[in-house]
Amino acid sequence: MELSEKRGVQNNGFVQNEDFEDKETDTNSQEEMPKTCSVDVEPVAVEETVLKPYAGMPKEVLLQFSSQARYRVTREILFWLVIAGSVVLVCATIAIIALSPKCLDWWQASPIYQIYPRSFRDSNMDGNGDLKGIQEKLDHITYLNIKTIWITSFFKSPLKDLGYGAEDFYDIDPIFGSMTDFENLIAAIHDRGLKVIMDLIPNHTSDKHRWFQLSRNRTGQYTDYYIWQDCRQAAGSVIPPNNWVSVFGNSSWQFDDVRKQCYFHQFGKEQPDLNFRNPAVQQEIRVSVKLTVNLVTLPGGASTKTLFSCGAGDHRQLASSKVVVVLWSCIKALSIFPAWSEATAHAPDGLCCTTPCFKENITAYSQLYHDYTTTQVGLHDIIRSFRHTMDEFSREPGRYRFMGSDDDEKEDIKATMMYYGTTFIQEADFPFNFNLINMKDLSGNSIFEAVNSWMKNMPAGKWPNWAVGSPNAARISTRVGKEYINVMNMLLLTLPGTPVTYYGEEIGMENIASENPTLPEKSPMQWDGEVNAGFTEGNSSWLPVNSDYQSVNVETQSTWSNSTLSLYRALTLLRNNELPMNRGWMCHVWNDSDVFVYVRELDGLDRVFMMVLNFGQKSTTDLQAVAPNLPSEAVIRLSTHFGNAGKVVNTKLIKTEMGEGLVLEYKTTKPVHTMEAFQGKCFVAEKACYSKALNLLYMNC
Repeated sequence: MELSEKRGVQNNGFVQNEDFEDKETDTNSQEEMPKTCSVDVEPVAVEETVLKPYAGMPKEVLLQFSSQARYRVTREILFWLVIAGSVVLVCATIAIIALSPKCLDWWQASPIYQIYPRSFRDSNMDGNGDLKGIQEKLDHITYLNIKTIWITSFFKSPLKDLGYGAEDFYDIDPIFGSMTDFENLIAAIHDRGLKVIMDLIPNHTSDKHRWFQLSRNRTGQYTDYYIWQDCRQAAGSVIPPNNWVSVFGNSSWQFDDVRKQCYFHQFGKEQPDLNFRNPAVQQEIRVSVKLTVNLVTLPGGASTKTLFSCGAGDHRQLASSKVVVVLWSCIKALSIFPAWSEATAHAPDGLCCTTPCFKENITAYSQLYHDYTTTQVGLHDIIRSFRHTMDEFSREPGRYRFMGSDDDEKEDIKATMMYYGTTFIQEADFPFNFNLINMKDLSGNSIFEAVNSWMKNMPAGKWPNWAVGSPNAARISTRVGKEYINVMNMLLLTLPGTPVTYYGEEIGMENIASENPTLPEKSPMQWDGEVNAGFTEGNSSWLPVNSDYQSVNVETQSTWSNSTLSLYRALTLLRNNELPMNRGWMCHVWNDSDVFVYVRELDGLDRVFMMVLNFGQKSTTDLQAVAPNLPSEAVIRLSTHFGNAGKVVNTKLIKTEMGEGLVLEYKTTKPVHTMEAFQGKCFVAEKACYSKALNLLYMNC
């Protein structure tokens, strides 16, 4: 090839001729023409100079290769693969969201631990439990595998009814601590990822409440904040307007010396009922909701946002935190005052008379039909209105506001179910379930009746709840016997829905002796075997500690593998970890005077749990005779007799001792809820199916 004598300049592997000749130079001048020479090059040498792609190519060179077919086709294939992959991912995401069942909310996923604060833990040695004491013992809650705490009322109150008549909804009673103590407690709860329920009862207030003091003096709008009626006087005594009887017995009317009228109280005379027929009272509660939002401010500016309502409780979630503050409340009645008396038990078809009258021997609440003081027209409208108010605070994604109601319609389960609301208008997430507490005797049959009554009457798609103890009922060990405490806890923690445990039931505490019928189940929590059971370091406690505290306490039982506490922890762990136990089907298999048998199973999962619970005497049960498709053998996953765990039992011959409970595990391809013989005996709240291949839950089974 020919090369210029002026030498080329090499640039990125290419030789570039530089011509510095003036365009006006005479091209005919041979003297000014550069000299050239010829070089013979072998053919192979020419091929070696063919350009190939290399790192750092300039744009001009890159374009020469990008248009070639082998690069263009490859590029287009990769492009369309990326597009197709993106479309598949989007479609898969939409399908998973559409088919996935609703995730369980916090109030569904965890048991609830109910604390009576005055009896839980005393931090300042005055003999009364307080908020600091609760904070000191939060590790016990996490030790139980529980994530929700329910603290009963601690608002400022004269404590005439153990705090259930508030003197001020915006202040904490000094006996429990200060607002700073409450802030610290909420912060500590937040640090542990727990939720908290606050108890509030707006059905009535204390007679020391500012509203009542203004009402008794007929001050402005407060004049009709409570239910007032004229009383007749005869022979120096006051005659009530009618025969209405309070829950605590005797007349529900109390004469007020200031107003010279009688006021109505469903409970104690120190707890006058608010008049919810007055729109101003309803508005007052709504105003209180807004004021309560900023009641407490946590360190860093995150405020607890609480909300309460008449007839239902609810919560506001803490800003910038995972703590949920719930106010669980109750409206006992929406009372009206006609010119009639309540119907007596002896006159069920009508009113006892058309003028104020009552029989002198009627002094108990149970002796009357409460035609005018419970479940009145308009009650659920009020509850729905407060639900609507609460939902205004539920607009932030992922922060659902829970609402519960505390209504004990012992004789009318359908009236209780009305508190769930309707298909399109929701009220409570669940009304509190007293069925297991209200049982008059204990047997396999009575347990079945209590469970079945709730499940068959509960509206479709609603969520059940269960409790075996409360601040207003005798403890399990006292009510049904110490030998049944473990099997009752096993029942509580294996039924579908949300279990509620009253403090101390996890160790089997018993009632104390007391002349006051409301106090025996509220004795101080038994933490250890030291003086006062570790409840207080002071010299005494507000109530005496049970005499069995040296053996029935948290510290001792935490070291025993076969203790009530150890079984409780194993049951909560099983419930939290096994899908069939927290959201699967519940099918009733068998019941008799001694045993109650049911299964928990999930569509798509071949692992089934069967509970065989003995609430009577020693028993032998042939389950294959009841369900022939059951496998012949099952493994004992948990037992109230701890030595039996891991053993294999024959389902044709299952033996249980008095008060013994078994959690059996077996595998099957024929779940009980698919068997024709058990149609109508199975219930499911949040239906879900399990895909073993994808390891996920979906809805359309």
